[in-house]
Amino acid sequence: MASDFERTAAGGGQDHQRERILDAAAKLLAEAGLTGISTRAVAAAAGVQTPTLYRLFGGKDELLDAVASYGFETYLAEKRTFAPSQDPVEDLRRGWDIHVEFGLTNPAVYTLMYGNLRPGRRPAAAQENQDILRHMLERANSRGRLKVPVETATRSIEASTTGAVLLLLAQPEPQRDPGLIRPLRDMVLDALTTAPTPDADLEASTCARAAALLAVVSPQGGLDPLTSGRFSPAEAGLLREWLSKLVDHGPA
Repeated sequence: MASDFERTAAGGGQDHQRERILDAAAKLLAEAGLTGISTRAVAAAAGVQTPTLYRLFGGKDELLDAVASYGFETYLAEKRTFAPSQDPVEDLRRGWDIHVEFGLTNPAVYTLMYGNLRPGRRPAAAQENQDILRHMLERANSRGRLKVPVETATRSIEASTTGAVLLLLAQPEPQRDPGLIRPLRDMVLDALTTAPTPDADLEASTCARAAALLAVVSPQGGLDPLTSGRFSPAEAGLLREWLSKLVDHGPA
């Protein structure tokens, strides 16, 4: 049966060579894992010269990035068309489960994506996946459902999902039960999000949070908690003024 690369081959030329190389690399990755990938082995499997591979991809790192993006394409296509529900936190649960299912179904690609990261280098597909997650969290935040900043929540969810999936992939295949990490999903999301707030109560909730924060940052005993190396006196006063306005203009 023809592969996706073979079915979409352009019929010759540079595009066709590129697809043959990616097809060969994807097959080697699935059969032998990351240790089975070398530019020489991939070129031989694709029936091209090694210099051709370097000319089209630039090197092994760029080739692996392209293979990861190809392998991740089906998953990203599903995430791009993810239809949001009325509950942004439930959408995060669904997104978590989709992520885990992909990792367990495609262990070689997933390990390439998340188990071979190096500082300063991130596969394009992994970056797009993070951007999609961040957008979902921004939507939750706009509904008043996040307890922490969006960036903190993004890092926390990404670390917990990828770490959990890689831990499962380190187990023998019969023991890779996604149910084992579902409690982790619930604990992480419960720690990062709040219960739904009715629209009528959202303003009151904002006012209450502003009042609580104002109490924390107000000077006590002659000491200003904001000016100890963090804010200038003018900045501290401005922040307290803004918080006071939120409190003063809250619901009657």
